[in-house]
Amino acid sequence: MADVATKERRILVAVDEGEESAHALSWCIKNVIMQNSKDTLFLLYAKPPRAVYTALDGTGEREDPSGYLFSSDITAAMESYTNDVADCVIEKAKRMCKDLHDVKVETRVENGDPRDVICQMVEKLGADVLVMGSHGYGLIKRAFLGSVSNHCAQTVKCPVLIVKKPKTNAENK
Repeated sequence: MADVATKERRILVAVDEGEESAHALSWCIKNVIMQNSKDTLFLLYAKPPRAVYTALDGTGEREDPSGYLFSSDITAAMESYTNDVADCVIEKAKRMCKDLHDVKVETRVENGDPRDVICQMVEKLGADVLVMGSHGYGLIKRAFLGSVSNHCAQTVKCPVLIVKKPKTNAENK
């Protein structure tokens, strides 16, 4: 039987702007990653799809046949901003991994709905485990906003670790 420490594991951690994903990554580094192992840690940021805004007249018909309300300058600025956010999130995540030795850390930034992107990348990268943070939405919020972690847990074929950030004393009041 192969020694567990010598088997390469492919661990995918979904990261975003929230404290929950930073906590999940930190938890993963402390509890899942084995120092001096052949683990590969993939840090994945899913850039949400760009919203397309249209101008509608009072009858629900488009006034603008192109369908876009924003000028190309504004769309370019919005794209630049989302690229900057992605870069910041990935850099922060990489800094959290700086003390990992003999563990490969790779980053990916993909475009699309986070639910779909995460599930596709789990399959594409052959991840052995998916680690995600939980926003801790209640039943009502989850019903309206959906739950990325729940969708992924139901869809991917590998184990999913959903790490919930402990509530602070201020949040408990």
